[in-house]
Amino acid sequence: MSANTPTERPLPRTEAQAGQASPADAGSSGWRTKLRADLSPRNIGAVYVLIIECIVFTIWAPDTFPQVATIKQVLDNNAITALAALALIVPLAARTFDLSFAYVMSLSGVTAAHFVVADNLNVVLALLAGIGAALIIGVINGIVVVVMRIDSFIGTLATGSLVQAFITFVTNDNSITSSQLSGAFSQMSQGSVAGIIYPVFYALAITVALWLLMEHTATGRRLYATGFNPNAARLANIRVNKLRFCSLLTSAGLAGFAGVMLASSLAAGSPTAGTAYLLPAFATVFVGATVFKHGRFNAWGTIVAVLMLGTGLVGLGLVSAPLWAQDMFTGVVLIAALSANVFQRQGQVRSTAAGPRWLSTRWRALTGSSR
Repeated sequence: MSANTPTERPLPRTEAQAGQASPADAGSSGWRTKLRADLSPRNIGAVYVLIIECIVFTIWAPDTFPQVATIKQVLDNNAITALAALALIVPLAARTFDLSFAYVMSLSGVTAAHFVVADNLNVVLALLAGIGAALIIGVINGIVVVVMRIDSFIGTLATGSLVQAFITFVTNDNSITSSQLSGAFSQMSQGSVAGIIYPVFYALAITVALWLLMEHTATGRRLYATGFNPNAARLANIRVNKLRFCSLLTSAGLAGFAGVMLASSLAAGSPTAGTAYLLPAFATVFVGATVFKHGRFNAWGTIVAVLMLGTGLVGLGLVSAPLWAQDMFTGVVLIAALSANVFQRQGQVRSTAAGPRWLSTRWRALTGSSR
């Protein structure tokens, strides 16, 4: 037969058949699509900002920035900030603010320093005493927010104010200093491995623990469900109030540990040391929610945000930038990161709204319907 006979002509493929791909093609396009989504600036925008920072400061300060010492400086300078920020992930995932964590850091640091100086406790007992004081505040926060049903933003801010008043009353607003704090107590945070101080490793261990909790346990899924829609979570038999109470306890405990590490790094119990971490911790946590897990507070995203902001501040310090430049840099980066997340959500809403119109047009084309 000739190639032009009807029996040998290839049949035209319908539009539905053309849209079907072989399993191999579907699998190949699937992982490529996933890779593009994973590497998209919308997913890891903070990582790209960090890379750009490294390039800019390498060109700007080629003799000082591209050094191993710079990496160690970034890690060491931001270890306490990372510990403070990690304390906020669990309550924020459950849509519960804990504005008292910074004051809890001050309380735990002062408590640990007091027991070392006054009662000559060893560092382990002093650490436990500081965390214990923090957990007491966590219980109070739970009663105020969960039992009394006061808004977490206002309730924890009020609790923090009371904690600060208590610290000032006990210490008369004076730091606790003594030569006893410069020994084993200070080594808890000033000790180092290969030039990297211990709090960096503490932050890494807590990050892994929170990642496992939030991403690989039923409790983590329930926390996210509580944060996204507490009413629906209750209908799904999730004990929302218990989760919120425990989240405030977790926040207080981690903040207490961070406060003791801060006091150890200062070799003193400062009554106001923790308040300086209030804004940086919240800023990095919210920026971290735009990384890896859109709209979900997560540990690894928080660490990336801490490194992004810390690298910029260290770089500005190395090029001898004025002090106002550091504040301006922090503000610009935060606005840019959070606005990018807002624009992304708006784009998703628009695409979702356009979906039914596209689907109806496509259906009419396939069915040949005029309506």
